[in-house]
Amino acid sequence: MTNFQRARSEEQRAVRRRAILDTTAAMLDEMPIGEISLNELSRRVGLAKSNVLRYFESREAILLELLDRAWRQWVADLPALMHTGIDQDAPVCRRAEQFAAVVADSLAQRRVLCDLLSAQAGVLEHNVSPQVAARYKRAAVANVTDIAALAQQHLPELGDSAPQLTAAMIMAVGAVWTHARPSPAMLAAYEADPSLTAFKLDFVTALREMLTTLIAGTIVRASA
Repeated sequence: MTNFQRARSEEQRAVRRRAILDTTAAMLDEMPIGEISLNELSRRVGLAKSNVLRYFESREAILLELLDRAWRQWVADLPALMHTGIDQDAPVCRRAEQFAAVVADSLAQRRVLCDLLSAQAGVLEHNVSPQVAARYKRAAVANVTDIAALAQQHLPELGDSAPQLTAAMIMAVGAVWTHARPSPAMLAAYEADPSLTAFKLDFVTALREMLTTLIAGTIVRASA
């Protein structure tokens, strides 16, 4: 909540935008994306809904900006994690496994980022203007490019295929996250019939395996 009634300067407008983003981020710590509403956000941030919409055109526009913020924070932490988690002298197959492990383990600690990535295409990119969609996609491309540079650094065998691999990795993150978080009905089904738990996924294990397979396949194709 801000301590002024009306944002009259660029600085005050920036403060309002940060307050809206920070409040939404706090709500994401408490509830799934589908339960985030502009009405509740407005109440918590201390602004009328119409005022919130002066800063962001829709709920989805706020969430897209939060996704980019969380994504950039993750990318900023990855170099150090990869430096300690990947043995540059190891064979390529081992480095591929280590790269996948660093990515999966780091994402397991970032629930909000994974939630937002899993909702990106199906929810967040809807109900926004072409301008907002384009601004977000440019930011996403920049984030993918940064991760691709790390992949090329630790896995030079990828060659020019690192950007395509990284884009596929991000899609895999969203898919695995969604399937690793079953609904209450599915959890009840697992409990009633334990044989169904063969289809229950552990996020880190499943993501590690999928990313390792993606990396191995990309390297084979790059060397062909």
